[in-house]
Amino acid sequence: MRNVLKFTSVLATAGVALTLAACGSEGSSSSGASADPNKTLTVIASPTPHAQILDYVKKNLADKAGLKLDVKVVTDYVTPNTAVQDGSADANYFQHVPYLDDFNKKNGTDVVSVGTVHLEPLGLYSKKVKSVAELKDGAEVGVPNDATNEGRALQLLAADKVITLKSGAGTTATVQDIATNPKNLKFKELEAAQLPRSLGDLDAAVINGNYALDSGLKPATDAIVLEKADGNPYANILAVKKGHENDPRVQKLAQLLHSAEVKKYIQDTFNGSVVPAF
Repeated sequence: MRNVLKFTSVLATAGVALTLAACGSEGSSSSGASADPNKTLTVIASPTPHAQILDYVKKNLADKAGLKLDVKVVTDYVTPNTAVQDGSADANYFQHVPYLDDFNKKNGTDVVSVGTVHLEPLGLYSKKVKSVAELKDGAEVGVPNDATNEGRALQLLAADKVITLKSGAGTTATVQDIATNPKNLKFKELEAAQLPRSLGDLDAAVINGNYALDSGLKPATDAIVLEKADGNPYANILAVKKGHENDPRVQKLAQLLHSAEVKKYIQDTFNGSVVPAF
């Protein structure tokens, strides 16, 4: 199943990448401060909340700031970075720094953060139980299979004493780093986007905030365990290819994403399921 999912994701990614390349980005050939500030800035983003926040900026703030903004939506975690790397998009907004660092290391890309925008608390969800204590011996729990989010999921479970991890296990921890597992939980590693759709077949699953929101879950009220926001290193970022940080359009978008209007929009719209990180 995991290989089939990966193959499907690769095909979807390839299709979106071809579409982006065909559309092109008006400013993709520009670099840094020399980019034409009057050309459209193409940003590739996950649907919720990233594209939703960008759409708010586009409809309410961009024109007044003199920014032409084009938002491209994808649902996978690969296309946004490859599109920025190859120039078919100018920026992306979907990931946190630990994921970006791991992606760059594995793929030889040089995408960098421009600044943090928000945090989506990772949560443990279930359609079968209402608390961790109700999980039965041998229950099947889904976790994301990408390096940083799997480690993040296991850290969440360890923080709530569902499991313990070996000493030194950090953000890239895997199920092999589990030291004790009192409930003998069986961990099913799936692509992050697949977890909400698989929730009914599992006893519980750790789901990324954006995918939880996309599937109609409300992290602030539906999660039986939820990440703490204080001191969390997983805030989502606006990112560009290295050397394009000073593109005046990128700087303008970063300023708008850090505005009081956007902070209020996030707080009013997501009711604690998405938290401003600025």
